[in-house]
Amino acid sequence: MKLKHLIVATAVASLGSVSAASGDHYADFPVTLNGYDGDATTSVAYTGQMARHVLHNSLKKLAGSGTGDNADELLEQMLAYFEGGDSLDIIDPASKSGFAIKQSEVDAISTGKNLSGKAYGGYVTGWPGQMTGAEVLRFMIEKAAETEGGYDPVNGYNYAQLISKFAMGAVFYNQAVDNYLDERIEGDVKPNDKPYGEGDHYTGKEHVWDEGFGYFGAPAHALSLDAATAYSIAKQDPDVFDEADYNGDGVVDLVTEMTYAHAYYAANADKGGQSNYLNTIMQAFIDGRQLIADADGEKLSDDELDQLQGYADTIKSNWERVIAEAAFKYAGSVYSDAMALHEAVEEGDSVVDLMPTYVKHWGELKGFALSLQTGGKDLGSVGVQLDRLIGFGPVLLGSTQVTGIDGDGDYIQSESITLKEYALNMLEVQKLLSQNFHLVARSNDRLGNLESLSEQLESGANVEND
Repeated sequence: MKLKHLIVATAVASLGSVSAASGDHYADFPVTLNGYDGDATTSVAYTGQMARHVLHNSLKKLAGSGTGDNADELLEQMLAYFEGGDSLDIIDPASKSGFAIKQSEVDAISTGKNLSGKAYGGYVTGWPGQMTGAEVLRFMIEKAAETEGGYDPVNGYNYAQLISKFAMGAVFYNQAVDNYLDERIEGDVKPNDKPYGEGDHYTGKEHVWDEGFGYFGAPAHALSLDAATAYSIAKQDPDVFDEADYNGDGVVDLVTEMTYAHAYYAANADKGGQSNYLNTIMQAFIDGRQLIADADGEKLSDDELDQLQGYADTIKSNWERVIAEAAFKYAGSVYSDAMALHEAVEEGDSVVDLMPTYVKHWGELKGFALSLQTGGKDLGSVGVQLDRLIGFGPVLLGSTQVTGIDGDGDYIQSESITLKEYALNMLEVQKLLSQNFHLVARSNDRLGNLESLSEQLESGANVEND
């Protein structure tokens, strides 16, 4: 690096260190694009990603709002948030008592954004019908519109949970780890000595990194928050409003001050005190962005690219573990629900209150399990086992389960295993996830029941859902 660039880079690094010390903020990285003479003072830009977060949040709310007789109207509304629409209100997050939100329309964040165009383009093997990620989400949205409250008790689906959890993976995780933090950080792709696009005030590498960060969904000041606070911001808890409102303007900015998606689940895992996913991922994002800023608008050297790739690898591996931790947690919930249903049936008790909870937890588990397979990484036999153990749907009261979709798009159910056997499957899911993704939080761990339940069901029998 030339002396001039070394001095500038050192100054920028010092400013970055001061910023980190005063707030650990993903913000205020300078404009380094050579030849830029406009008014912009920072090169940070990821509003498109944050618009997609509010589209996702709003879509989830709509998916659970059906009355059973407003299918056409609801479908049109949901598709506007999925495929893009004009002048869309932000349904969630919205202002409430003690937690004021700055923006009320999606276009106030970024215009022309959608979820469908960014969804995973490969086949989703864990869902029937040989559909791509975008097609699976569209199919779920169409089904959700026909239900009351997004709940299908006949087949065992909670569409608000399925759509939300899978969209987070198929759009946010996929775009970040298999695009922006993958091929786009290679040296000749979106180089750092050229603008990202014509007329932009940021370099190719600056914006690529920013977009990856945006998809994670963390507040820009997340490193100054403990996990419980970051988690509570997503819940819009008035007790943490002051911590959320980083700039003190009396409103929470949905671009820079809100917790979304997998950043929320990282915080959820971390608040148990056993993991540090949120800080690890945030620090790698900030360190990578500082490295790019330090290059002062020049092409990144091979050493710098290697270092940037190291930060990206840290982000990708920990992000994957966040999703696996969430799947682990909900596998534990489905285990408990299946056992409770089994016992209720055995005792002749009502299952009216138990089934919706079972179906909700299954939808969360399934959405996260599907998401693990959208990151551009072949999970091999682990993915196959997850698909088989969980199935296309939860085991229902009559020991049946969805096994396919017919030519009219209707579900096909077939005879399956018992609820108790399915509960064992959930423990096998927890074991599989723990062993293959090196989990440390392990919330809702039920593996202590594996041996005893296996013995009850004649240990060694194959209870996978082929």
